[in-house]
Amino acid sequence: MVVVYAVAAALSLSTSLLGGPQYGGRQSEDSQSGGGQNGGNGGPQSSTTTARDPGVRSDAVTVGNPVSGIAGDQLEYFNEGLVRFMEVDSVSGSLPGEPGVGLGPGFNSNSCGNCHAQPGPGGSSPSLNDYPHIGSNPQIAVANADQGTNRIPFFVTPDGPVREARFPFMVSPSGALTQVPDGGVHDLFTIQGRNDALGCQMAQPNFAQMQQLGNLIFRIPTPVFGAGLIENIPDATILANMNTSAQLKQALGITGHPNYSGNDGTITRFGWKAQNKSLEIFAGEAYNVEQGVTNELFPDERGAPPSCMINKTPEDSTNFNQSGVQFPSDLVEFAAFMRFLAPPAPSAAGIPGNPSPRTIQQGQQAFLQAHCDLCHTPAMQTGSSALATGLSQQNAALYSDLLVHNMGSNLADNVSQGAAGADEFRTAPLWGVGQRIFFLHDGRATPANGGLLRAIEAHSGPGSEANGVISLFNNLTNQQQQDLLFFLRSL
Repeated sequence: MVVVYAVAAALSLSTSLLGGPQYGGRQSEDSQSGGGQNGGNGGPQSSTTTARDPGVRSDAVTVGNPVSGIAGDQLEYFNEGLVRFMEVDSVSGSLPGEPGVGLGPGFNSNSCGNCHAQPGPGGSSPSLNDYPHIGSNPQIAVANADQGTNRIPFFVTPDGPVREARFPFMVSPSGALTQVPDGGVHDLFTIQGRNDALGCQMAQPNFAQMQQLGNLIFRIPTPVFGAGLIENIPDATILANMNTSAQLKQALGITGHPNYSGNDGTITRFGWKAQNKSLEIFAGEAYNVEQGVTNELFPDERGAPPSCMINKTPEDSTNFNQSGVQFPSDLVEFAAFMRFLAPPAPSAAGIPGNPSPRTIQQGQQAFLQAHCDLCHTPAMQTGSSALATGLSQQNAALYSDLLVHNMGSNLADNVSQGAAGADEFRTAPLWGVGQRIFFLHDGRATPANGGLLRAIEAHSGPGSEANGVISLFNNLTNQQQQDLLFFLRSL
């Protein structure tokens, strides 16, 4: 109880900090970051701190390797999954350099590896300007490959994040915004005009109209490092962690909860709203939604006109005429790659400013002092795995509770998925943050506007469960805040 009273006192003292910064006008970069109803601002901005995100770590890229303890057939499946993860899809699979089959009719990119590129396969959005110079946003080149007729949407830029677009609400035939939920992904591009899609007539969505209606929100790719460990954390462990420090969480206003599968009632954990149950479902949905490839889990084309129904479905399926690692479908191999993909290893090397080990330790203490760990749980134990010893009984240092939390109106995207409401998001795992460029679900926190510090500040706003924690963060000294940012860049 002493701790609870101490926190309550701290919250009382910091009320003026929460009320002080204004939720003011839009920044120029926000118009391309949030979009629509959630694009204006990311929460109160600190006007006094001298702390700054040091930026992306410049040490060697060590991600993309398998977890320890896999060999033989498991390693073969991991390597085959990586090959298919990086494979470029075309419509028919007949074009040079594009051997995959089933692209479109609508798509956001033509390869899993395009979107999950930074700092290596399985990561998040690359950037033209930031280490390790993997290249510009791949959506720029993909849009008009093979004579496609797509126009680049205004919110896709060479040095901005890879994005998907969703419309929270339906629009009537007359063009009026309704309150009927939509929430689905509306692909940026179509295969119209491509050399392997002759005769297809399919216009791109009218994103400018949706922006004018305030009906356009974005999502960026979630990294999949350590995904097999996350998949193997028992539901009971997640629930037990949720119930720890109950009085402290209550004092701070933290009331997160799991998202659940509507089929078997177990906890779902993948995606920005923890909407997907397993890595196979996660992979199958993305294959169909992001690349337009029908598969054995999602076998139907999405809103395709007859002129664009070019292939038999499902376009990806079990290869019954093959054997060994060639036998499974792409989505099974994608899941094998992600399942066996190791989490990033923490490192203090290459952090701009060269913080000392002591500074990193002080930053970790500041992280705990502000109670960031109440949602960003430093580690959870996996269960016994029948798939690999490297997934069994491991201490997964994911820095997430895998729950969904109300993040308030500033971050709300008005899309509900399962038990996750319009203003709720899964606690993002922080492992790998040291080499990430873009933050928050829509990528609005960028190197140009504060990066990690902007993302932290955006947690606070009307209705957010994080307000109490951000108040405590604001009460840290400038040096403690800076140390905390150094610590995060070491993850």
